[in-house]
Amino acid sequence: MTVMAERTSSQMSVDVFERIAEFAEREDETVRLEFIDGRIGLRKVTNGNHGEIAMWLVFQCKQARPELTLNTTQGLKVEAYRNGRALPDGVLAPVGHFTGHGDWADPTGVLMTVEITSYDADTHDRDRVEKPRGYAEAGVPVYLLIDRAHASVVVHSKPDPEGGYRDIHTVKIGDMVTLPEPVGITLDTDQLKPYLD
Repeated sequence: MTVMAERTSSQMSVDVFERIAEFAEREDETVRLEFIDGRIGLRKVTNGNHGEIAMWLVFQCKQARPELTLNTTQGLKVEAYRNGRALPDGVLAPVGHFTGHGDWADPTGVLMTVEITSYDADTHDRDRVEKPRGYAEAGVPVYLLIDRAHASVVVHSKPDPEGGYRDIHTVKIGDMVTLPEPVGITLDTDQLKPYLD
């Protein structure tokens, strides 16, 4: 869950943002910042249901594909020319993929990013518009959005480097959904019903 600040000056560089983010995290371990579409976002502490969804997905991915890990803390360089910094709720990659990477890893080799919606004012812009565009521009093959407000799971695939995904498939929570290759995992989303609040 992230709260986005007002649009920053177009003159803020990624290097300046990274220094600000590093300082903020050093001062308060519960503070994580991201930089999407020219705005600094503050990642808030999530509620229990949000965390349960993330852990359920970690377990599903590990059970289906033990050679992969769904990392819930790794930041990624996103958007065209890697000018953004995102903190997905999950990043699926081969085991050990992020060894030696810093807070902001190149998305090359990432199979999927995951976002779980929150109930704040900027969820629509952030999770449904800005992040899918940024992940697609970065070449992430699959973007999974667990949309609690709409009781749906939205699977984005076939990234377009010009922004956005060419294939978007939505299922209601309660239905089965198969994540496309290179993920290739089938999820029984009925198990998410208790966590929609």
